[in-house]
Amino acid sequence: MSLPLACQEQLLPGADLPQKFALALALGYDGIELRGRGDLAFARRLPELRRARAEGVIMPTVCVEMDHFIGDFVPALSRDAVTNLRSQLSVIAELGGVGAMTPAAWGMFSRRLPPFEPPRSPAADRQVLVDALGELGEHARAEGVTLFLEPLNRYEDHMVNRLDEAVALCAAVGLPSVRVVADTFHMNIEEDDVHAALRAAAPYLGHVQVSDSNRYQPGAGHLDWPALLRTLRDIGYPGWLALECRLRGDPVRALQQASTVLRHARPRQAAA
Repeated sequence: MSLPLACQEQLLPGADLPQKFALALALGYDGIELRGRGDLAFARRLPELRRARAEGVIMPTVCVEMDHFIGDFVPALSRDAVTNLRSQLSVIAELGGVGAMTPAAWGMFSRRLPPFEPPRSPAADRQVLVDALGELGEHARAEGVTLFLEPLNRYEDHMVNRLDEAVALCAAVGLPSVRVVADTFHMNIEEDDVHAALRAAAPYLGHVQVSDSNRYQPGAGHLDWPALLRTLRDIGYPGWLALECRLRGDPVRALQQASTVLRHARPRQAAA
């Protein structure tokens, strides 16, 4: 049985969400993953999103798209990220969706670039994240949705790079409304064994975002999609696959390629 497949809204040609959804269905997708910008912009889209839902558009998740996040070094910016995520969780709940996702931070600091040592200790990093995730998890639980924490690769964030690190934070929060996002692009960089990491994170795995090794659509890089999909089936992953990538080539053909790879991947045959 295939997992439900979503495509992020900015990848789909079309004048509005109903047009994008019609194309998505024709290309083999089941829903649209939304993008949630800051300054409460996502809430201001509610009239548009309500109309889309009334026309049958399925919108299971929203991926935060801001220039600061819950782990920001500046307390006011961290607080603003929490405020925006609370709003996004409420909006996605009204749309009948599953949840909203966020990284700890993006583009704020990397230990792989000068000055190499962040201005906050690992213990302080962890406390900021646990506090934010706890508040957001309580709000998500009240709304009947889930907050998803996404690990990013070492060049984009210094706090949460692997699934086990995200799992540890979820366990510290202790709420079933806080779960982990597995992103295949970041996992390809950070995980020693992608399949072992997925199996270990299975009890906390709530969402999966997909792109190939080069951040283009599945099928444009070297990831073994049959093996990845088999692992997700083996662990009983119950959620969505959401396409989050760049598109190489004609957008419609690229989206078709991705859905074909994700729908019809078969295990590779061993060499004779």
